[in-house]
Amino acid sequence: MIKLKSKISRFALYAAMITYALSIILPLFIMISTSFKTNSEIFNNPFGLPESLNFDAYTTLFVISKYGQYFMNSIGVTIISLTVAVSISALASYALSKYQFKYNKALYIFFVVGLIVPIKLGTIDIMKTMINLSLFDNLGSLIIVYIAMAIPLSVFILYDYIKMIPEELSSAARIDGCSEPGIFARVIVPLVKPGLAAAGIISFIPNWNEFWFPLVLIKSRENFTIPLATGQLFGQFDTKLNLVFAVLSLASIPVIIIYLLLSSYFVKGLSAGALKG
Repeated sequence: MIKLKSKISRFALYAAMITYALSIILPLFIMISTSFKTNSEIFNNPFGLPESLNFDAYTTLFVISKYGQYFMNSIGVTIISLTVAVSISALASYALSKYQFKYNKALYIFFVVGLIVPIKLGTIDIMKTMINLSLFDNLGSLIIVYIAMAIPLSVFILYDYIKMIPEELSSAARIDGCSEPGIFARVIVPLVKPGLAAAGIISFIPNWNEFWFPLVLIKSRENFTIPLATGQLFGQFDTKLNLVFAVLSLASIPVIIIYLLLSSYFVKGLSAGALKG
């Protein structure tokens, strides 16, 4: 009886995992296959396989529409902002979790409030600030905004990771003559790689997909990011769906790559936490 229950539980688990995998793989497959169809073929057979591989959409994107530049804009802005935001968040989390000083808790709450209050409420003030700084219609304005968007959640994640590190490790490093920056770089950072990976994955996706602030802060077409350029494909009377699906297919590649690069650290962190339980 126990073996039967175990087999049923295992079957249910595998069935759930397969269903979940299919719910992710099938939409991706449909999106990619649709990008190789013509517009008429999409309307006549939306879920079927393409009759032949049609690369017109990709040729139009990179040869005529300069989407290669838009991709480089998005990649540059996202990676720079993510690197700076995670670095600042790691330093801030280390200071807040390991040092006791006046307004320590207040500063932590200040970062947490950033998770609650939508940054879009300050759109007008942000726009005025960027104009005053001569950063309007400049990719630098997006980098600053994306850093501000990523820091609250990154601090929230890394604070608990760093707080769980035993203080004895830092004390031992100090006895060996290690400086405070050295302790952070040689002791803390290697131990919080899972937290850094989690913060990176969670912050990358909203920054990569951000549409509102590029729409507000970017005017010149050469500074467009992928979400903003994709929005231009939806016309009032005509929409070339094969172009839209081609862009979406290409835009999903960096997200998948980032996840594959960082997920192993994240999984290791979960496993380590389970073992230490």
